[in-house]
Amino acid sequence: MLDQQLPGAVISPNLGKSCCSCMVMGEPRREEYKIQSFDAATQQLLKTALKDPGAVDLEKVANVIVDHSLQDCVFSKEAGRMCYAIIQAESKQAGQSVFRRGLLNRLQQEYQAREQLRARSLQGWVCYVTFICNIFDYLRVNNMPMMALVNPVYDCLFRLAQPDSLSKEEEVDCLVLQLHRVGEQLEKMNGQRMDELFVLIRDGFLLPAGLSSLAQLLLLEIIEFRAAGWKTTPAAHKYYYSEVSD
Repeated sequence: MLDQQLPGAVISPNLGKSCCSCMVMGEPRREEYKIQSFDAATQQLLKTALKDPGAVDLEKVANVIVDHSLQDCVFSKEAGRMCYAIIQAESKQAGQSVFRRGLLNRLQQEYQAREQLRARSLQGWVCYVTFICNIFDYLRVNNMPMMALVNPVYDCLFRLAQPDSLSKEEEVDCLVLQLHRVGEQLEKMNGQRMDELFVLIRDGFLLPAGLSSLAQLLLLEIIEFRAAGWKTTPAAHKYYYSEVSD
């Protein structure tokens, strides 16, 4: 199971976000967690989970969040922050991790069925990758990324780097955005797998049959971003993002 961490471990958010990050807990104007797209009853369920987690079925809450993340790419980018807040609230209130277990178990189920998800819905697949990377980014155990998520996240990114995925701009865009977000953390956890991933990315860039000009640009940008130590100069940022805008 993905939930292989110690029950008493302290979970904290990653505060050193990349350029495509969400804001962190405690900042004003963000308490809504973008839940307006839910129906009124579900909004109330989520608000209660955030304030009084012991009053609701937290496994149901986990399923609601995952289900919506697979359908709404905007929410999938925000959901990690909400999950972190619910985990913190549950730990403070009851010292338990029911929500975290439910969340990770559901992530594992979707991970095991990822090829079927991709075949069924490209948008759902992209949303899933965004969501699991978002969870990896936010949930920490003793100030370290959750080891149980490292290989599943890598496997998803490897899938996005396959030739048939590189021919689809939605998947290339997802690959590059997630590497901006969690690439540096992943490399620290397993540098060999990152090297292998970038072999695929470089091959995809150098053998551009079926690759759009935008996909080539995005792949070149992430190759140079990693080569520069997961940093970008103002000049490089201006060049790449002006090209993407055009």
